[in-house]
Amino acid sequence: MGDQRNLEAAWGRLMDWLKARAPVSYASLLPPVPEQVIEAADARLRHHLDFGLPAELADLWRLCGGVEHQYVEANEEEGEVASGAFLPGGILLGPADALRPRLRETGRDDVCGVAVVPWLTGDQAGPEYGHYVGADGVGYWSLPDNLACDKPDYPSITGYLEAVHRTLTEGPAEAMGPEVPGLVWGCLIWDDPEAPLLDDALEHWHPVH
Repeated sequence: MGDQRNLEAAWGRLMDWLKARAPVSYASLLPPVPEQVIEAADARLRHHLDFGLPAELADLWRLCGGVEHQYVEANEEEGEVASGAFLPGGILLGPADALRPRLRETGRDDVCGVAVVPWLTGDQAGPEYGHYVGADGVGYWSLPDNLACDKPDYPSITGYLEAVHRTLTEGPAEAMGPEVPGLVWGCLIWDDPEAPLLDDALEHWHPVH
């Protein structure tokens, strides 16, 4: 129960910041996932891969079921500002999208051979890369060249969320890598000032620090 309370507290602090500073990103949050959907995802993993959902991911889905990008009028032409990509790792995956890389068709490489589940991605079409969570913590995976999932960067989802909040409130801006947090049109977007992904929106993007 203590781990769940820590996760709820970390998520709550981050959501309070988002609601106050990036209301369009906050509006992108989806409702919690119904318990029966979480149970079904766990059952599918156990049936196909002989392991279940990481408990912390299930607890996170009980708080938020993922994101749905909001319409941003200023962003209409390019569509480059994704309101739901408020985490440095990208968008929070819901159960269906999180399981998709793990339950691939016969003959295709699985995301990895260890008991982990993808939960964040910057690849909205795939996902073909992103962050996983497992018993050893949170780390980075990608297809086809980084499938071992044996080098976690954070001890847990809670640890990751705490690092995000700390970066937003205390800094330094580069605490989680070259991409730093900034605000544009009510959205929290992480970008690398030295090699920005934003194009037309960049002139409206202002770093938090």
